[in-house]
Amino acid sequence: MKHVSEAASDILLDDRVVSDYLLQNPDFFIRNARQVEQMVIPHPVRGTVSLVEWQLSRQRHQIAQLEEEITLLMEQASANHRLFEQLLTLQTRLAAADSLHEMLNRLHRWARELGLAGANVRLFSEKWRIGAPSDFTQLALSRQAFEPVRIQRLGKQQHYLGSLNGPELLLLLPQAKAVGSVAMSLLGERGELGVLIFSSRDSQHYQSGMGTVLLQHLSHMLPELLQRWVERV
Repeated sequence: MKHVSEAASDILLDDRVVSDYLLQNPDFFIRNARQVEQMVIPHPVRGTVSLVEWQLSRQRHQIAQLEEEITLLMEQASANHRLFEQLLTLQTRLAAADSLHEMLNRLHRWARELGLAGANVRLFSEKWRIGAPSDFTQLALSRQAFEPVRIQRLGKQQHYLGSLNGPELLLLLPQAKAVGSVAMSLLGERGELGVLIFSSRDSQHYQSGMGTVLLQHLSHMLPELLQRWVERV
């Protein structure tokens, strides 16, 4: 018996052993309810608390976290719903246009309804038949001329949100005035067709890190609509 007792005392208890025991014996706390009520747990603010208080505190914290997550999910769902409605409204308006000029005007007016300065489309001249005597020459943008802007502002990304300097604005928005910030998106699956630009007079309106879901949808939708009026190379 002495050898058995000594062997038992040699067993080292650690967190894993205790946890395994409690998992394998779920009625431990029921059998030892009185001892559980007397247990105290170190607390960073209150010194010590009972095991029951500690468990209740953890549960309240978990409930609070769940409530925050549910609130966030509801806010995201609401934002996605508004985004879908805005996109559907725009798509319906653009599809009903009877000319390219009217379609671009409707895109511009939609942007103004959102409080922006406007919306512009520039098409890479190497990918679209928009040379003279076409009525669409003002949309033409040389891919070679745009390449420094792409490298500087977009890198390997499809979208850019932020400010542009004077020469960049002169290249992309030669008629625009008082542009503080832009949301710029490459058109097409690989960004090879052109550029969509939303502009704001507020320099802080568009900033890095903002969502680009709407831009992504529009960059894929617009080329299909544009092909009603402009032929691809």
